[in-house]
Amino acid sequence: MHFLTQKIEFPDVSEASVDGLLAVGGDLSAERLLYAYQNGIFPWFEATEPILWWSPDPRFVLFPEDLKISKSMKQVLNKKLFKVTENKAFAEVIENCANAKREGQLGTWITDEMIIAYIKLHKLGYAKSIEVWLDKELVGGLYGVTINDTIFCGESMFAKVSNASKVGFITLVQNSNYKLIDCQLHTNHLESLGAKHISRSEFLKYL
Repeated sequence: MHFLTQKIEFPDVSEASVDGLLAVGGDLSAERLLYAYQNGIFPWFEATEPILWWSPDPRFVLFPEDLKISKSMKQVLNKKLFKVTENKAFAEVIENCANAKREGQLGTWITDEMIIAYIKLHKLGYAKSIEVWLDKELVGGLYGVTINDTIFCGESMFAKVSNASKVGFITLVQNSNYKLIDCQLHTNHLESLGAKHISRSEFLKYL
């Protein structure tokens, strides 16, 4: 197990464990976070744990050209019930993601420390949010980190009403020039939208 110091560096991702755990410790400074994302590494830990850094193999990603929109979702989009914006309420989005109840999880991994760190990244222009509104109420959204203007590393999403997060995600994919959306780990929700596994080495080539 690799324990990080104050120096902003990580072991080679090939040294990660079978489940992708690479290192422990360090901090959530903007410099370290950006260095991590640029090298295929992301933090993921609970409030009672030290900071854990991951680089899974394989990696779960979506290529925009593979985006799948079901017939029912096309109908939802065509109705234009939702208004979608970008970077209008970053703090609200990440706080809603932190408070969202998720199946099989007792708590959240989006700690207060994480919220502060990503709001700082947002203010520096590296993290962005997508907001989904219904009758002027924030009902869904997602946030993540952009690398080199070509890769969006998705962190979390939430929905207070059916289809809200899907509308936000689809809009992000369709209205951007990203070559790849990093979904990090498998979910059935993202698989239904066209995400798939690729090897870590292939993912690093895009970075």
